[in-house]
Amino acid sequence: MTAVKRLSPLIACAAILFSVVAVLVGQFGPDPQLDPMNVTVSEYAVSDRGGVTEVAMAVLGLGSLALLVGLRAAGAPVRGMPQWLLGVWSGALVVAAVVPTTPLGADLDLAAQIHRYVSVAAFVSLPAAGALMVPRLGSDARWKPVARVVEWVALAGGFGLLAITYVALPGERVMIGLVERLLLGAEVTLLGVLAAWLAWLTWRPVSRAARAQHADFLTYHRFIASRS
Repeated sequence: MTAVKRLSPLIACAAILFSVVAVLVGQFGPDPQLDPMNVTVSEYAVSDRGGVTEVAMAVLGLGSLALLVGLRAAGAPVRGMPQWLLGVWSGALVVAAVVPTTPLGADLDLAAQIHRYVSVAAFVSLPAAGALMVPRLGSDARWKPVARVVEWVALAGGFGLLAITYVALPGERVMIGLVERLLLGAEVTLLGVLAAWLAWLTWRPVSRAARAQHADFLTYHRFIASRS
């Protein structure tokens, strides 16, 4: 458990960083005729011959799972619905990476429909998890410093959900690529804040005063044990 607690934040941070870089690199690989402002990341991924975007999605999903494991191991206030929503986000990303959508302009087949539904589940679940975590983080002394940041990022994700819903339905996909990328940016930022703070809590240096207090505590208990 100690190894899981210490390594999970590092794995999560590395996975998030890798995914961001890979997605940015993947934007230059597909058909140059595709307009990133009007084409979704999934549609870009279909045209990505090297599969960089799919790999980035899968790695981000697995990194999110590592983050969830690390949060649980560290006793972070995520039990209940937040942890289930984080699990849905993680699993949905992996499924979306494995099951691609159809190319732009083609009819939706079964795989594309599955991809669409799991993508919607991913988009909705993470901002919802962040919103549910805000009051819990605020009441936990260890997590209170990032509660406000999580609140603002979750709020940005909520507005992003409203925007992409409008653009995808009555908005006729105008600037859907830009709106989706802004939403993903807010969601990845939420993951990054949680992962970075978890890594800090796990790996922060222990002060001399804390070490001395711990030593005094052990000495006291040894004295009590020797007297009994």
